[in-house]
Amino acid sequence: MTLTTENPAALAYAATASQAYRSALSVIESVEPRIADATRQELADQRSSLKLIASENYASPAVLLTMGTWLSDKYAEGTIGHRFYAACQNIDTVEAIAAEHARELFGAEYAYVQPHSGIDANLVAFWAILAHRVELPELAELGVKGINDLTEEQWETLRHKFGHQRALGMSLDAGGHLTHGFRPNISGKMFHQRSYGTDPATQLLDYDLLRATAKEFKPLVLIAGYSAYPRRVNFARMREIADEVGATLLVDMAHFAGLVAGKVFTGEEDPVPYADLVTTTTHKSLRGPRGGLVLATQEYADSVDRGCPMVLGGPMGHVMAAKAVALAEARTPEFQTYAQAVADNAKALADGFLRRGARLVTGGTDNHLVLLDVSAFGLTGRQAESALLDAGIVTNRNAVPSDPNGAWYTSGVRLGTPALTTRGFGADEFDRVAELAVSVLKQTTPVTASNGQPGKAKYALADGVADDTRAACAELLADFPLYPGLQL
Repeated sequence: MTLTTENPAALAYAATASQAYRSALSVIESVEPRIADATRQELADQRSSLKLIASENYASPAVLLTMGTWLSDKYAEGTIGHRFYAACQNIDTVEAIAAEHARELFGAEYAYVQPHSGIDANLVAFWAILAHRVELPELAELGVKGINDLTEEQWETLRHKFGHQRALGMSLDAGGHLTHGFRPNISGKMFHQRSYGTDPATQLLDYDLLRATAKEFKPLVLIAGYSAYPRRVNFARMREIADEVGATLLVDMAHFAGLVAGKVFTGEEDPVPYADLVTTTTHKSLRGPRGGLVLATQEYADSVDRGCPMVLGGPMGHVMAAKAVALAEARTPEFQTYAQAVADNAKALADGFLRRGARLVTGGTDNHLVLLDVSAFGLTGRQAESALLDAGIVTNRNAVPSDPNGAWYTSGVRLGTPALTTRGFGADEFDRVAELAVSVLKQTTPVTASNGQPGKAKYALADGVADDTRAACAELLADFPLYPGLQL
């Protein structure tokens, strides 16, 4: 619901939410006042800064309030109608409603709403693929019904097969995610993994090279999706490549799920009609609670349903309820308008940077994020992130393709438009954001380390820049209050 003074229903909604939050914080304060104070301060901090982290957003009061209920108190391992605990009828209702909204919103055959996070959703998907592609054929060949019927020797053989499957995903520096096979992550330990990157000249996906890599590597799983790639993906072509090598196509759309839900990504840019499984978080551009979900074809539904107890503990009824509310919100025309604005605003932000001489990975964007190469300012990503934060601009450092500074210091800064679009920012405001960010970066200098080497973390801002920029941010934000009408 849009909160404006011209909308009496919205004002009544804000007044009710205010009363609810004041009451809740009063109860919390009676037990641990420091938590109540930190909660109030977090709202104040978010209200006073330009939140440009591409993976963050602002959930509605309805979504947030849904999480603070006694639905949290129930254990409900299992699936709808088949729980390992008694008295789960209300959790069944909640989970069924959330799954219904997910199926209808994305046009999926099956939806599993239990994952607690994006990595949990990916783990469910990975193990569902292994169960479907490795375990079930092995059991059929041995003539047994389930893994508990295997002898120890047979079980060891099956475990060996599990641990020797191949996965092909986008490399971290090209914009992929650490759950797509990055070695320190469990995904990199589960699979014999190889990465695909981008064209060195254009920094765009090279589908022909990807096809050649897939044919040579022959993965069981082809992973598509990204966390810092500022362009759209052609999932029809990804499907063709997967089919050519006999791979299961898994798409992680955690970052751009809101653009799929909002019908900004359609046709060959919508992964759901092409992928065997699609995973996502429910926050980020989808603007829901922290959590995950898995969409799948019916072929994989039974294997996905084994997520608990395969890799998940008891599902969180209060979060599944909040997912249902957020997914219901995403099925409205208003959300489609919002999603289109997210993409339009990202282009405006990119254009604002380019007009001021900044360097962007791929030269622009056509999704919800831009990736700024700050080496052109003589800075590392860590220095740029810290300087911008001092000035009230919240971003995160991020690697760029073939990044000489690695994944910790990086050479880039990632900025996204979902959160500030929720606050009502448009093209003019995002152009101003680019102006402020470039001004800060131009007035930031690296500080030499104590050993005399060029520093990668320390920096110095010119006098007055932080205060002046914070004042400019406050002026910009004044017309777009966060949770307008919500008074604590």
